[in-house]
Order: sequence, then C-alpha cells, then structure tokens
Amino acid sequence: MSLFNLFTSSSKKQQATKSEAPAHWIKCTSCQSLMYYKEIENQNYVCPKCGFHLRIGVKERIALLADEGSFVEFDSNLAPVDPLNFVDKKSYAKRVEEAYEKTQSKSSVVSGECKINGEDAQLVVFDFSFMGGSLGSVEGEKIVRAVNRAIAKRQGVIIVSASGGARMQESTFSLMQMSKTSAALAKLSEQKLPYISLLTDPTMGGVSASFAMLGDIIIAEPGSLVGFAGQRVIKQTIGSDLPEGFQRAEFLLEKGSIDMVVNRNDLKQTLSDLLKMLVNK
Repeated sequence: MSLFNLFTSSSKKQQATKSEAPAHWIKCTSCQSLMYYKEIENQNYVCPKCGFHLRIGVKERIALLADEGSFVEFDSNLAPVDPLNFVDKKSYAKRVEEAYEKTQSKSSVVSGECKINGEDAQLVVFDFSFMGGSLGSVEGEKIVRAVNRAIAKRQGVIIVSASGGARMQESTFSLMQMSKTSAALAKLSEQKLPYISLLTDPTMGGVSASFAMLGDIIIAEPGSLVGFAGQRVIKQTIGSDLPEGFQRAEFLLEKGSIDMVVNRNDLKQTLSDLLKMLVNK
C-alpha cells in the first residue's frame, strides 16, 4: 500500500462522519461509544466519553479558531499545474480534478486573515481531504504569501498542519517548498513576529520535517500522530523495537520536541493569549 493510500485509509477510519452509524448518531473510533451527532458536534468533535479528538475538516477548523465572520480568504484562485506530466495509477491532473470535486478547493491549503478573540493573525489551514493534505507548489506559495502579509501588517502567523507530507506527483518542485517556506519564516523571525505551529492528526513527512516543527511555539492536539516516516519503516531501518506511542503528541511533549498539548476546546483561547503576548504592535 502506498504512503498516500495508507493515510487516506487511516483518515476514513477516524474522520468524524455519520456514514457508519444510523442517522443523527456517530460512533467514537477510539472507545466505540455511540453518541448523538449534535452532542459531539457541540464538543468540536471531541468525544465526551474518552476525550478522543476526531479529525475535522478545514471549514470546521476555521470556525473553531476564527471569530465569527472575521476570516477573509486569500489566494483561492491559485491552482496546481502538472510540470512533469506525472502519471501513476492516474494522472496528476485527474487526481487534482477529483480532489477539487470532493472539496471544492484548488489546493490542500486554505489561507487568510482573521481575528482570534479580537487578535489579528494570518491563518493557514491544511485540508487533509485534498490529496492527504500534501505539500505542493501552490501550498508553499500560499504559506509564503501569508508570511509576507504578516510582515507587512505586523501580525502573527498560525499554521495548522494536517498532512501526509510532500506531494510526490510534483517531485523536486514539492521538496523545494520545504526550504521556501522555512526561508520565509526566517524573515518573519527577523521581524520579531511570532509563528505558532499547530500540529493535528496526522502531521507527517516533509511537512513535519520543515515548517511544522519550526514554530516559536509548537502546539499539538491530544493524540496527534507526528513524525517523518511511518513506524514500520523506521523499525525496518534501525532494526530495533520502538517505544510505545513514540510518534504521538504526548510522547513528543515528554521528550521536549513540542511545547504544549492543548485540548481542541481550549485552542482558541490559548492562541489568542499567545498572540496578545508575542505580537509587538
């Protein structure tokens, strides 16, 4: 099974949907509790029984973090091209077309400006539903433009990562986005403006190996899978057993790789407090 298909399969198992339960009911994929859909929706898709954080879409994420009516999207017209005429089981152009039909978005990143409890910020959110949230040329460009807007307006940048990594269909063009975005964030740091990285489930591959782990403050949702390669690949490479849950947010916090693990229902207040402290107006 390919890496992309592996993450897609995992997403189907954990995505908050009604498809596996009767109408108006949803089953927690961790504790298997059956709950009224509105109950878990009102909890921002955090299971009230066990605290498991189900995956949510980009619209739900923006609604969770941004003040109502404050989010203004930028660069929505940017769309991927196919410089390599790449074909695997399907052509890259066909995959992009299918992703657009599924999400009504032209890329796996939605970027814009918003207020978070009244604090201005540039907000970049990855959409895992669009080709596994993979990082391509358009996604890298959107991040850089968001950083440039933050510098011009003296604002903080928040990137919410949910990605399987670099987009293989763009090959080196995709890998270049790792350095491109990192260079842009270095300029943000020179301007003494904060970059807050929010890691959600999953944050993997080239995304975790670049901007996702470069935040001045790195926050993760509970239980989020964060790493570069999958557990099986790492075990085969180093030839030894790995600690239990070594790629989960709580393990990374214990080892000092991230700064905070924050419940989804507390994220908005946490982010606004950090912006208030760190943005020198």
